[in-house]
Order: sequence, then structure tokens, then C-alpha cells
Amino acid sequence: MDLLDLLGFLLLAATAWLWLDSLKARELAVAAAKAACNSEDLLLLDDTVAIQRISLARDEEGILRVGRIYGFEYSDTGNDRSTGSIVMRGSRVVVINLNLPDAPEGTVLH
Repeated sequence: MDLLDLLGFLLLAATAWLWLDSLKARELAVAAAKAACNSEDLLLLDDTVAIQRISLARDEEGILRVGRIYGFEYSDTGNDRSTGSIVMRGSRVVVINLNLPDAPEGTVLH
């Protein structure tokens, strides 16, 4: 096995790890969005979240983690759509933002 084969294998392994880690983080984000919507008597539309951004970010201890921002849509009556977002670092939910009309702009509730 030469160096090029080794680099290809490492790239493949890193890609597989990122994919599996992203699946786990997405499941956590869906659960967090459902919990936030339930606590505010809202309906999480489509029961899913969508990745908006992925990057590297440092956590509170200064450790470099994969940072992700997920977007989702929710409704209070089922007839309208509002957007929210979830910020994650690694497998930890940092911020859940519901843009509720009654709350002051930019208020983070959870």
C-alpha cells in the first residue's frame, strides 16, 4: 500500500465518519425541535429539520467541533408557516430559535 492509497483510505474514512455523525446530529436536532414546539404548543411541520450550514466551531472548553445550523418550519394553527433554527456544536444543542410573533425580535426562548 503506497501513500496515495493510504490518503484515499483516510479520506474515505473521514467522509464516512462525517456522514454518520451528521445523521446522529440530525436526529438530535429533530428531537430538540419537537420538544421546543411542544413546549410552546406549536406544530413542527414535516417532522424534520434541514441543514443550513456546516462548519468548524469551538465549544465552551475551546475544543474544535463540527458546528451545524438546522432550519425547520412550525405552525401555531396548521394554516401558516414560520421558521426556526437550531445551532449545534458536535452533538450538543446550543440554541433553539423560534421566531415567535409575540416575542421581541431575536429573542431566544430555549
